[in-house]
Amino acid sequence: MTTSLEKSDPQKPDDESLPGKPGTVPGDSPRALARARRRQAALRFWRQYRTHRAGLVGLAVLAVIALLALTAPLLVGADSQSVTNAPGGPMEAPSSEFPLGTDQFGRSLLALMLWGTRVSLTVGLLAAFLSVAIGTLIGITAGHFKGWYATVIMRVTDWFLVMPTLVLAIALATVLSRSIWTTILAIGVTTWPTTARLVRAQTLSVESRPYIERSRALGGGHRHIMSRHVLPNVMPLVLAQTTLVISTAILTEATLAFLGLSDPTIVSWGGLLQDAREAGAVSSGNWWYLAPPGLAIAVVALAFTLCGRAIESVLNPKLGVSR
Repeated sequence: MTTSLEKSDPQKPDDESLPGKPGTVPGDSPRALARARRRQAALRFWRQYRTHRAGLVGLAVLAVIALLALTAPLLVGADSQSVTNAPGGPMEAPSSEFPLGTDQFGRSLLALMLWGTRVSLTVGLLAAFLSVAIGTLIGITAGHFKGWYATVIMRVTDWFLVMPTLVLAIALATVLSRSIWTTILAIGVTTWPTTARLVRAQTLSVESRPYIERSRALGGGHRHIMSRHVLPNVMPLVLAQTTLVISTAILTEATLAFLGLSDPTIVSWGGLLQDAREAGAVSSGNWWYLAPPGLAIAVVALAFTLCGRAIESVLNPKLGVSR
């Protein structure tokens, strides 16, 4: 028989205050559990990602380039872009003072390369974000609503797919004013169709699953289904596609700058190639004027591609991408 003393014993823990009971300890709140799941998912992703040697190489290269871009003002200073205060002679060969030589105005190519890193990475990231955002929005809505809306929007997507992306970007850059934002807009609004196609296919696959029908039966609207069920399931594909689009955006920006369709007052890798062409570096054999920006564009594009392929392999092991 239980006595009244045993019932009121302060030493005896109550069942509802045990740490194992969810919701009784502040750390076990739904928000904390969600954060813990996200941390575990991130750690699991990193463990799988680091098994891809090519992906690690690409990530290391991007980390170094991003560090150089962030520290460019400290390493070379803003006056290194000035034409009037150039420290060297025009198109000098590499030396101890100028490791990569000088351009046609006598500016250090190494300093210009560091400043160009900031512009090329900024344009690549922002243009890729715009492109993927447009493609994701169109892909999810086309896969969700179907009917006449999907038919019309996918025919427009097909038209963009068959049209050369570079030609459309050149047309936009020619019509609009020359600025870095025009370049970003021209790249972003012409490179989204591939993302839209991929996201629509994934959306159709997700919406055929039984829990989508249960959500509709429980009163879930279009916005709820697309934001809470479809979007989280297509995000891995979107993430992998973003890294691949960045490399395309950097190459397109370099092409537009080489054609003279970007802001001439901003130093970028493509702009340096355009300056080298105008200065006759090809005919005069001044390889140091051409090689650094060209190699930088190729290395960054390759690094983003390696990272994208590794991410795609981790998020979708069925692809069987070689490590």
